[in-house]
Amino acid sequence: MKIGRIYDILRSKGGSSFPLVVAVTLSLVIVFCGISESIRLMIVAQGVRDAVQSAVISTINDNYDNVYHGVREGYSGAYQPSASDFQENLDYGDIYGRLDQLLGLRQENGYHMKYAGDDMEFRLSGLSVDLDNMPLAPASPDNSKGLLADVVIRLEVPVSFGGNSLPPMTINLRVQAKYMPIF
Repeated sequence: MKIGRIYDILRSKGGSSFPLVVAVTLSLVIVFCGISESIRLMIVAQGVRDAVQSAVISTINDNYDNVYHGVREGYSGAYQPSASDFQENLDYGDIYGRLDQLLGLRQENGYHMKYAGDDMEFRLSGLSVDLDNMPLAPASPDNSKGLLADVVIRLEVPVSFGGNSLPPMTINLRVQAKYMPIF
């Protein structure tokens, strides 16, 4: 079909453009539904990432008591004096507990789940926390390494389109937080 023919159909007053208008309208509705579902998925993922980041920052800040002795010497390792030496003293905190509180999650079958009414909105699992302590008395006390928390958590969000359930969006969210003394 030539563009001139489509233009003629649209300009015609005979009603022959009605099927074309319906097809274009339905196409736009389908595109709009797809865009709105992808925006919903991005909003959920961003909200969960922000909550995980808040929980990780709280965990890093909980290590402040353990860092005091290192800060006094000019670096931020989490160590405590023990007899004639220092021992590493890290607090991994309760990140799931903080997430449950921040996001209103319920624990079921090994997952931490969020519901919107009776429907599951998303679920979290596979939390991995790695605290990387700064070495005791580093060669360079410029705090470039610092006390680092690296957290990975699995997020699953159910996806539906056109009334049909599709495979869930599954991503691993990675969040890092670093403790650096101000003084």
